[in-house]
Amino acid sequence: MISKILVVDDDENIKKLISIYLENEGYTTSLVSNAEEALALLQHEDFDLIILDIMLPGLNGIEACIKIREEKTLPIIMISAKSEDLDKIQGLSSGADDYLTKPFNPLELIARVKSQLRRYKKYNHVQKNDESIVEVGDLQLNSETRQVWVRNEEKRLTPKEFEILELLVRNKGIVLSVSKIFEAIWKEDFLKSDNTVMVHITNIRDKIEDDPKHPIYIKTVWGIGYKV
Repeated sequence: MISKILVVDDDENIKKLISIYLENEGYTTSLVSNAEEALALLQHEDFDLIILDIMLPGLNGIEACIKIREEKTLPIIMISAKSEDLDKIQGLSSGADDYLTKPFNPLELIARVKSQLRRYKKYNHVQKNDESIVEVGDLQLNSETRQVWVRNEEKRLTPKEFEILELLVRNKGIVLSVSKIFEAIWKEDFLKSDNTVMVHITNIRDKIEDDPKHPIYIKTVWGIGYKV
């Protein structure tokens, strides 16, 4: 699933720069200039991470972070021109997960964003308990929206490819025979000469595997079938 990130900073140039780097990595961004706008937006829109400047007009980043933490558990990365240890301690004590001093290397920010999102997704109970979402390593499948992502990059599968992958993922660790896969997906009797399943598996691997010849998700169990 594509992660949504809220960027809160009153410096338009920094805000746009952060947005460009994030969107180049495949994230979607919303940009606001003060804490009040951010808090209002959080009331009716869900985000996966917040990048929050400390020095904001009106309500500052520390105060905003405390308010956000009253209701939200998503990762918060604070950014500030203040580099003193006391400022970092204040930021982290208010509920932030990470702290970055301006000026910063945008690539370092991206690395920290990725790290926080990985940690959040791993321990986010709500997401893990959502039966429509299944995860295997860096692969995520949503049966409700019929979407597949690998490392936050969406992979376009045909309806039959999606159904085969979902069947395998939801039976993780179980070897499914070619005939069982065919009959479950096509609702017809399987003929031994039919290579439809093999062709579809090949196409799925071409789309989701880094190296289709050495797959890490869909394994062939010779003489039996396939498993995730």
